Amino acid sequence: MMNKNQTHRTRPWPGFPTSAKALGTNFGDANCMEQLLVHCAHAIETNDATLAQQILWVLNNIAPQDGDSNQRLTCAFLRALIARAASIGSCKLLAAMANSQANFTIHTHKFSVIELASFIDLTPWHRFGFTAANAAILEAVEGYSVIHIVDLSLTHCMQIPTLVDAIAGRQEGNVSPPLLKLTVAGSTEDVPPMLDLSYEELGSKLVNFARSRNIILEFRVIPSSYTDGFANLIQQLRVQNLVYAESGEALVVNCHMMLHYIPEETLTLPSINSNPNLSSCGSSSSYGYDVASSSSTSASSSLRTMFLKALRGLDPTVVVLVDEDADLTSNNLVCRLRSAFNYLWIPYDTVDTFLPRGSKQRQWYEADMCWKIENVIAYEGFQRVERVEPKCRWVQRMRNANFRSVSFGEDAVLEVKAMLDEHAAGWGLKREEEDVVLTWKGHNVVFATAWMPA
Repeated sequence: MMNKNQTHRTRPWPGFPTSAKALGTNFGDANCMEQLLVHCAHAIETNDATLAQQILWVLNNIAPQDGDSNQRLTCAFLRALIARAASIGSCKLLAAMANSQANFTIHTHKFSVIELASFIDLTPWHRFGFTAANAAILEAVEGYSVIHIVDLSLTHCMQIPTLVDAIAGRQEGNVSPPLLKLTVAGSTEDVPPMLDLSYEELGSKLVNFARSRNIILEFRVIPSSYTDGFANLIQQLRVQNLVYAESGEALVVNCHMMLHYIPEETLTLPSINSNPNLSSCGSSSSYGYDVASSSSTSASSSLRTMFLKALRGLDPTVVVLVDEDADLTSNNLVCRLRSAFNYLWIPYDTVDTFLPRGSKQRQWYEADMCWKIENVIAYEGFQRVERVEPKCRWVQRMRNANFRSVSFGEDAVLEVKAMLDEHAAGWGLKREEEDVVLTWKGHNVVFATAWMPA
């Protein structure tokens, strides 16, 4: 596998352990595990297969997949680094290792609607955004007889039943409830969590649920993908806006952990002619964005920027943006690994508070985390879709697109606090200017912001 010179080269680590027995207790703390992962990533990037194999051997011994939270987190990064090394062909031994070991395969689960709803209720990771967003939406649409909700959500409309309940609970006397129109972007991308039914079937269930609450709900799926900035969705909404512009319809755009999949500045945009997905849309106007006239390397030309500016052109009543508060966009692998490691310890740390070891739900939960880590670490280009940005950057994007922030009221804050009381003591809430942020042991986890046209 390696030549004699490689085997006997002096390693840059004095006292590097050569046996499992020699691994001291210092290797078990999170900081040391992070440093091992960083050195391993650097070795892989510099094609130092011998050093990479040595470090991976150490990691494999100190980070079992059934260990404590830090060990399981490190094990997930270990899998991702092996997958990266195998995919770029820097080491044939690592490629063989990835292909031969079944425990490196990630088995993500396809949820039924009931399973997914129950799964989401286990932790505030998504419920925080649901609660804060619903409060902002209810305040913004007060008095409207028709409410059109565009739901761009990673959780497949799991927020909608709670919003329908809240709207139904607000009706008094003989006042007719508003008509709800729900539009979703149907796509074929397999990003966890995944559903085991079509959006048409999901829509039928939501319509029936709303009817049971005396609410009329119209459901519509528009084939559209984050890979091109939901261009078809934007185009269809523009057409609809022309039809309903004078009807007094409230337009709500609910963005729940989905916008970070739209390509941003660190991913070079192809020209329309060179990308079949874009050229099939025809001209730049039918595509939805003026891509052709923009420089692919400037901040103004990123699909995120163009999507938000197109969204502003729809003149929505309110836009709610909920996402994870981290930065996973760096093109430098080591920087990205550090950022991911220092954020994704949180889901591993929290899982012990709500799921027992060995449970199926825990296996599903950690498989989804492994998928995310592998995507962040092992892939590049259009394959790397997990491109989370911190709140400060999204705030600046929204302001640049001519939106103004809307403060969450005291009622919204009280509702979020009441929801957090149902979960472990480590969860918290803090306010940052007009926004609210979910925390775990004082660390930012998820942010919620609300916006109106400036």
